[in-house]
Amino acid sequence: MQPTYFINHGGGPCFFLEPGPMRAPWSQLESYLQHFASALSERPRSILIVSGHWEESLPTVNAGVAPGLIFDYQGFPDYTYRLTWPAPGAPILAARIRELLGSAGIESAQNTVRGWDHGVFVPMKVVFPAADIPVVQLSLQHGLDPETHLSIGRALKPLRDEGVLILGSGQSYHNLRGFMAGGGRIDPEAEAFDNWLRKAMLNGANRNRALIEWAKAPGARAAQPREDHLLPLMVIAGAASCEPGHTDFHGHALGKPISGFRFG
Repeated sequence: MQPTYFINHGGGPCFFLEPGPMRAPWSQLESYLQHFASALSERPRSILIVSGHWEESLPTVNAGVAPGLIFDYQGFPDYTYRLTWPAPGAPILAARIRELLGSAGIESAQNTVRGWDHGVFVPMKVVFPAADIPVVQLSLQHGLDPETHLSIGRALKPLRDEGVLILGSGQSYHNLRGFMAGGGRIDPEAEAFDNWLRKAMLNGANRNRALIEWAKAPGARAAQPREDHLLPLMVIAGAASCEPGHTDFHGHALGKPISGFRFG
């Protein structure tokens, strides 16, 4: 059975910038992602990824054969808008995802023309640079309800026995003003939320309840003013309900703690 992972995708196309002050803060995360694939116990047959950059009224799969890239960031050098990552889509997997969601009573939709946003192609270009594994992206659902996304993840758990690597791509800390205003200094609220999150992810028996009530955690809204980048974690945790969690990555960027997790 494949584990599930929540990874941080960094700040825009940060990993592809020339060496310098905009890339350096993300070096710990970049190194982790560079070694991610080699740490897997088996090569996945395909990948399902949930990004914090796509929301729809229903959970929606990208069922395209060869999705392009969506350069949904601003203010970066021209060459970052010419990046490529030509991994194939996986329409058969997209149909299987919808089948599983339907069996769980969850209505879904598909989109055959949307490209991959940078929550997909930025980390995946580092993790799987050969772009030779089929990929399907699944959207978040408007409202960003934690329990809904845990249920979506539970419905998709059988994919793990079918060779599918399920990834959530977001940020455990996602306050852009906080990143810019912190000056690299330690942020007590950010540290408090990260500490809470890492402890909460360990216990499979209580994890779902903790995630449903995440906004009550210390420093929660300071770390996640809007929880779009935390919700991929709900899907990933749902696909590993009751299984132990592990902190797979812990580091800092621009003075803020960021953590990634493995379940199962």
